[in-house]
Amino acid sequence: MTTLPAQRLYYLDWIRVLAFLLLIFFHSAMPFVRFGWEIKNAEHSVFLDRLIIWLHQWRLPLLFFISGAGVSFSLRKRSVLAFFGERVIRLFLPLLFAMFFTIPLQVYFEQLQKGQIEPGYPSFYPTVWEMVPYPDGTLTWSHMWFVVYLFAFTILLLPLFAFFKIPAVQRGWQRVNGLFRSPLAHLALALPFIGFFFAQYIRWPEQQSLLDDWFLFNTSLTFYALGFLLAGLPDFWRVCEAYRKVFLALAVACALVLFQQFYWNIDLPKQQNERLYLYGFVNGLHIWTIILSAIGFARRYLNHSSPLLAYLTPAVYPFYILHQTVIVAAGYYFVQWNLPIAIKLLLLIVTCFLVIGSLYEFFIRRFWLTRLLYGLKVRKRKEVLETSEVVN
Repeated sequence: MTTLPAQRLYYLDWIRVLAFLLLIFFHSAMPFVRFGWEIKNAEHSVFLDRLIIWLHQWRLPLLFFISGAGVSFSLRKRSVLAFFGERVIRLFLPLLFAMFFTIPLQVYFEQLQKGQIEPGYPSFYPTVWEMVPYPDGTLTWSHMWFVVYLFAFTILLLPLFAFFKIPAVQRGWQRVNGLFRSPLAHLALALPFIGFFFAQYIRWPEQQSLLDDWFLFNTSLTFYALGFLLAGLPDFWRVCEAYRKVFLALAVACALVLFQQFYWNIDLPKQQNERLYLYGFVNGLHIWTIILSAIGFARRYLNHSSPLLAYLTPAVYPFYILHQTVIVAAGYYFVQWNLPIAIKLLLLIVTCFLVIGSLYEFFIRRFWLTRLLYGLKVRKRKEVLETSEVVN
């Protein structure tokens, strides 16, 4: 019977790290695009408008998929109950800490730029403890919505995780492996996402609110579940590598159609009509083939460890928790400067890496309490790599 090798799949770590590096660029660019965000520059860049809307389509689906695959590897070494306890500590606890002690700074600078409050964080901060949700109040999970969804998915899929811990089920599931010796089986998995575009994209636009957010919720849950289910099928990963150029060509072809029809003028479908069906078909296939090609190229060229990867793999979660707060705080001042957008963007990216890198190296990773609050494993001995579904 064919099974995945026991050794660590370093290319999945590289995908996760690179995806979160991309996330820092993404949010650093947000002050300079036309779409709403916490702080805004006076002028926006049309080039960044087009780039950001394209990146937004696939960056988080890729992370949900990789996170789901990580669950499968994590459950090989622990019980479902132990796994869930770990998720509470490494997802829910950092979420609460961020909501009350990190994210409020974003709301402060947003309201300050809009002229809704007077300067002075000490007078602003107590409003967080009034427990009034944003935007009426100041309590929000903001960018940590991704962790909220991951934690919700973990709870919902616990029965599935437990079911696949049964040895007979694992052996039976391996019979599916042969289906993925053909790339057509890979491409067929785009159909659920195309269906979600058709049925839910217009009715439930993305809100990141968990409730009443069915398009984003269902697509993200499906990516997460597929990552878990496909993790144990080695032919899926092998064919991703073997046909990586084919998947990339399809992704590029879809992207060209999307830019020509929808992204160049930022004209997304707003009604349930033929234009939506074109968008849903092309974008559903586009997102999925980007994921397939990313896996294929990473497996081909990045399936190796390095000291850099060993350092960055645990660092991405603290970077994720802190990055938007640092970008908003620094961006509040940078957008006021009379500089070209490109210079402001570069300053934001560099500032983000310098500030969070320093906090991580000299503060977060060195003390058990800060490790706990930022989702790292609490341990006295030297950090080691371990595949995990934890974002970030």
